[in-house]
Amino acid sequence: MKASTVTIPVKKNHMEIHWHDYADVKNPVPIAKAGLDAKASVIGRVGIMMLACGTGAWRVRSSMNELSELMNITCTVDIGLMSINYTCFDGDSSFTQSLCLTNTGVNTSQLNRLEKFVIHFQEKELLLSCDEIHSALDDIERIHSLYSPVALAVSAALACGAFTFLLGGGMIEMLCAFIGAGIGNYIRCKLTKHHFTLFLCIISSVSAACFTYTVLLKFLQLVFEVNLQHEAGYICSMLFIIPGFPFITSGIDLAKLDMRSGIERLMYSLIIITVATMTAWILAMLLGLKPIPFLPLNLALWQMILLRLLAGFCGVFGFSMMFNSPVRLAAAAGLIGAVSNTMRLELIDLFSLPPAAAAFIGAFIAGILASTLKGLSGYPRISITVPSIVIMVPGLYLYKGFYNLGVMNLTVAASWLASALLVILALPFGLIFARIITDKTFRYCT
Repeated sequence: MKASTVTIPVKKNHMEIHWHDYADVKNPVPIAKAGLDAKASVIGRVGIMMLACGTGAWRVRSSMNELSELMNITCTVDIGLMSINYTCFDGDSSFTQSLCLTNTGVNTSQLNRLEKFVIHFQEKELLLSCDEIHSALDDIERIHSLYSPVALAVSAALACGAFTFLLGGGMIEMLCAFIGAGIGNYIRCKLTKHHFTLFLCIISSVSAACFTYTVLLKFLQLVFEVNLQHEAGYICSMLFIIPGFPFITSGIDLAKLDMRSGIERLMYSLIIITVATMTAWILAMLLGLKPIPFLPLNLALWQMILLRLLAGFCGVFGFSMMFNSPVRLAAAAGLIGAVSNTMRLELIDLFSLPPAAAAFIGAFIAGILASTLKGLSGYPRISITVPSIVIMVPGLYLYKGFYNLGVMNLTVAASWLASALLVILALPFGLIFARIITDKTFRYCT
């Protein structure tokens, strides 16, 4: 007798909010004349959608405040990494609601549409009914990924291949990292699409990337007798996992005293970094790999600068597409990243500047250029600045720190981790100072 299989569906742990229930479809009126609960539903939904795109608490709050002022109500809001608690007042009554995300991520394309929605709310949506506005938000919410898992895999491969050169790797390391990162990010996209937990996505994708790099390098060694020291690029295959957006936005939130959001984002970033580097370390121990130095490239100064500009553009372009940026936006971020990151590396090589100081200057330049480009293109500033400096996050330093910590080489581990910490702190500081100079609304805490 053949046994029958029964598929048990996984019950959602977060209940869905039916936003259209707040609208009075039998008596539709413009949102400006609607009840407090209808107005508050629009404000809360825009806020939680912006939070889901990965932007910081300051930007979410300012957008909710702008909508509240246009609808003649007052809004106070407490924002975390994945939740919003807010209260709206109209003088006679109040409306309080708590909203929560099922997961967090980055979607710069959707963020761009939401920012334009807020900017043009007075001209367009203010005359629409609550139901019509939620229908418009439904359309924006349907913007998931602009790219297929294969395209995102190629983007990660391009980014990590370029990252490998910027860290000192050659063609062999770049090739192995390109293929390893592509396979790793493809697996991560598939697992994320099916709503698997964060830890499983990280461990599976990092393991696949690192294992692919090692197998491909062994194959090249057997067939073409390449130098085994090319294993130095092993860690570059997993750098697509670096949580650049939450790292940078945590610093911006802390600068604006959004302590809850800043600390939660920072802890989320540290969880990803810890799980990823621990996974890479365990695999390195099993595969017999060590974090050895890269082989010298022996390039002239002009060659190095030109190739760094090209690699910087490709790396930032790839990371930006992974954040769901349109091609034009990714290209804009790529140009800024190419200039700022090359400047950072040359300051280290030519002027022996400490890596943290060079990172501050590189991030500051990226912030200034992004503010200028924002005025010309209208793109959200954060969707340009963060991809352009993600490539500066010291993933190799973090891995070497955790590797040496794992083998109880504590002095070396402390040195690498301290260097990584200084660079990580310098990056948001650079962006914050650039933002203070170029954005007068960011200078105040009101």
